Amino acid sequence: MIDIKSLSRPELETLMTGLGQPKFRAKQVFQWLHRGVASFEEMSDLPKALREQLAEQCSLTVPQVERKQVSRLDGTIKYLWRLGDGNCVESVLMRYRHGNTVCVSSEVGCLMGCAFCASTLGGLVRRLTAGEILDQVIFVQKESGEKISNIVLMGIGEPLDNFDAVMRFLELVNDPDGVNIGMRHISLSTCGLTEKIDKLAGYRLQLTLSVSLHAPDDETRSRLMPVNRSVGVDRLFDCCRRYFETTGRRISYEYAMVDGVNDHDWQADLLARRLKGIPGHVNLIPLNNVRESPLKPSTRTRQFQQRLEQQGVTTTVRRRLGSDIDASCGQLRRKTLGLKDTE
Repeated sequence: MIDIKSLSRPELETLMTGLGQPKFRAKQVFQWLHRGVASFEEMSDLPKALREQLAEQCSLTVPQVERKQVSRLDGTIKYLWRLGDGNCVESVLMRYRHGNTVCVSSEVGCLMGCAFCASTLGGLVRRLTAGEILDQVIFVQKESGEKISNIVLMGIGEPLDNFDAVMRFLELVNDPDGVNIGMRHISLSTCGLTEKIDKLAGYRLQLTLSVSLHAPDDETRSRLMPVNRSVGVDRLFDCCRRYFETTGRRISYEYAMVDGVNDHDWQADLLARRLKGIPGHVNLIPLNNVRESPLKPSTRTRQFQQRLEQQGVTTTVRRRLGSDIDASCGQLRRKTLGLKDTE
């Protein structure tokens, strides 16, 4: 079966001509797919024979809401979607003054093993298709009745570990006949897969790259993020420098504040030195409590911020949203499926 929602516009045109249809049918099908139709029969302006052909030859992904949690504190909505094969992923709708942002997942589970993240508990199950990533935007928009203006690829999974599908998703979601969200309104978060960052730089996209840093020294970062054992902080910052030089886009460095682990003054000073000459900013993240993790939120976030700013580093503290609804990536999926620790 053809995964029709993951097809690019040219591929859809090829499919239509192969079925003996004019190319303009591809635009009609594309628009219907991006409205979130649940069946080909709903595509009412297509000939009945074509709808029947599509149903015979193509699969249509339609995620189902397994669970939905709405924050009483700020209106954030967290969705747990059940996919066609029974697996589940999470998406979060966050409301800001500048518009609505959806955080989407790129994989079912995660291979990276970061110590502070619930997404990686249970490991990687499989990677999502471009259409399944796109579905999260389409169906959050459809289910909530609210227009999505921004996307962050910061949900379950490592986006650059699913490089081809993510790049196809970016192409699809940027299409003016579809959801039509511009690259400058999209952020992609990575734990620091340097070869894939270099590859991404070659596309010269106008999206925002967010690097999950979480420590400026190898000992601490390797403890928190196993990927660092094969990359190293020096190599990562060299890669970030190349990315900026290639794209002209400054990088956002995500830094989850962990009590007694990465929140010391000397680490703020080292981070400031490493960032010298690389335009970017640091986004300090108040750590969400994950029951299975021994890591706890830092009480020194403001002091850390002030120390960085005193050394010329642009620093923000992420606003905590949905803290009463299992806001941390992977928590709702884990709770619902009853996943057990793998350690």
